Amino acid sequence: MMNKRHFFLLLFILTWLNNTYSQIREIKTEFKSTKNQSNTFNLSPNDSIISGETKVLLSGKTKYTDYKVFSHKRDTTYIDTTLTIQKEYKFNYLRRDNFELLAFHNQGQTFNNLGYNFNNIKQFPDIGFTSKQFSYLDIEDIKYYEVPTPTSEILYRTGLQQGQVLDALFTLNFSKRLNVSLSYKGLRSLGAYRQSIASNGNFRGTFHYRTQENQYEVRAHITSQDFFNEESGGLTAGALENFVSEAPDFENRARLDVNLTDAENQFDGSRVYFDHSFKLISNKDSIHNKDFSNLKIGHIFTNESKSYSFTQATATTAIFGNINSTNAKNTEATSKITNNEFNLEFNSKYVLGKFKAKVNYTNYSYGYDTILNSNSTIKKLKLEGNAFSIGADWKARIKNFYLNADASITPGSGRLAGNYLKGEAAYKKDSLFTFKGSLLISSKSSNFNTLLHQSSYDDYNWDNNFSNVNTRDLGFIFNSKWINAGLNFTNIDNYTYFDENNAPQQFTNQITYLKVKANREFKYKKFGLDNTVMYQNVSSGSSVFRVPEIVTRNTLYYTDYWFKGKPMLVNIGATFKYFTKYKANAYNPLLAEFTLQNDEEIGFPTVDVFFNAQVRRTRLYLKVDNVTSSFTKKIIFLLLTTLIETLQSVLV
Repeated sequence: MMNKRHFFLLLFILTWLNNTYSQIREIKTEFKSTKNQSNTFNLSPNDSIISGETKVLLSGKTKYTDYKVFSHKRDTTYIDTTLTIQKEYKFNYLRRDNFELLAFHNQGQTFNNLGYNFNNIKQFPDIGFTSKQFSYLDIEDIKYYEVPTPTSEILYRTGLQQGQVLDALFTLNFSKRLNVSLSYKGLRSLGAYRQSIASNGNFRGTFHYRTQENQYEVRAHITSQDFFNEESGGLTAGALENFVSEAPDFENRARLDVNLTDAENQFDGSRVYFDHSFKLISNKDSIHNKDFSNLKIGHIFTNESKSYSFTQATATTAIFGNINSTNAKNTEATSKITNNEFNLEFNSKYVLGKFKAKVNYTNYSYGYDTILNSNSTIKKLKLEGNAFSIGADWKARIKNFYLNADASITPGSGRLAGNYLKGEAAYKKDSLFTFKGSLLISSKSSNFNTLLHQSSYDDYNWDNNFSNVNTRDLGFIFNSKWINAGLNFTNIDNYTYFDENNAPQQFTNQITYLKVKANREFKYKKFGLDNTVMYQNVSSGSSVFRVPEIVTRNTLYYTDYWFKGKPMLVNIGATFKYFTKYKANAYNPLLAEFTLQNDEEIGFPTVDVFFNAQVRRTRLYLKVDNVTSSFTKKIIFLLLTTLIETLQSVLV
């Protein structure tokens, strides 16, 4: 696949560069990580990316805070090798806490939502096919690094029926000012049911460089991602009956018949991102003018392509309806967005911090190469256009108060026309507590696949002209050593969804959504009890916007050092998770979207047992998911798909 070619090509280039610009390391003492050690990263006077050899002297006092990780917003953290209960929550294919997600049976498949987050929505619409993008890495998900020694991190995780996940990272600094990293996450899992294979790949390559006086800085990344899934369409009625009745001949899930025998979908994405800036006036240039400093100009280039296809050798009209195919060779829906941003940034006491003015020129294209259905009345194959946007970013600090704002407006009547405003105000009281309030106001088009979609099946062709989706989100977060809590109140006009007939619709009324989430951990000696509870209420629009009222997770665990000399730290415990009944959305594999259904409610508890250990910088995880399913009555719930009037269910 394309990902693998990129990976091995860049690995070869990196190896060549490493030999060309080799580092000579003189390590005086052994590496240690203690809080009392000073931060030393001494470079020889010959530090340069141009000379053939760089001499790096490590004083022996290098510590974990020298291994830095930079986010897209330039926040700094460190490579963390500790073992905590939060690491247990993140040890999954997504590598993030999936408290608000309900996973399908096989890793690498999609998720149903138990909760929604609207405070990080983007400025422009996306291609759609959202069920394929839970593990898609956006610009904000890419990390950059600075490390005193070549550093690698490898995650390996097994799964159902020949299932494996491998996520590998390698990063090194050719000098203190130049870092390169390569990452690849690959997954392949057979699954317990027929037609359940998942095969995904995420390749990332990053580059970060700054000049000696930090006058010029550049960071860039490339990604190539692919997500392949076989689609079963759920169990047949007969197979479902045999499964529920526990017929002895059908205890093996692989024997159960499914509705789709040769269907599969594929989602691919690639991106080039390049961000560089040049300081016209630096701090030392304006030492006598404290009113104005650090004036710099910047340019950000983004080119991102995505594509989606659903293929099926044998038509299933009983599931998807009538078919009138044109036998087109290329049935992909493709999207390409190219954006150029030019900005001017400076620091000034008159704005209490940093201010950036920006202008964007965006070009987009989405659509198909040809007509896919002979009965189609679609007159245009593609949605194309361009747009100008103007905006500003502001960051300020007044003692313990932190203020951030990001605003942008795209004038006109095109599909990218709209506005975006996000503001944050935070107060931090030493290490006692942090309180943050946020406001987001957004107006943008719905995703492209709700506007234009083609299929050989008659019922899956449309060309819509929807209004902009208007979202307003007010949020509050309180973090302290006593409790962590958050509240979001969201209003949505023209909410776009897929109805029971798998067609996109816009809700004529307003969605009013409240979400309150709290976390509290109790510790007693070597035991801990971590509790997270989320309350949700949809006071308006619950007929199309559906979430469970209560979601809770409670983890009881034991932690201690084992053996003489404390070489191993262990975490042993169990996690209980439960959500109240609600009419979960059904999955449509042709659309790669979730649709409404009104026939089934799901809501059930699960218990996971885990044994985790840490030896030096290595962490080991042993986990049994849903351990209660082996000795309790089978819990049947709607998960795989509901297509038209046929409900399919699967065992967790």
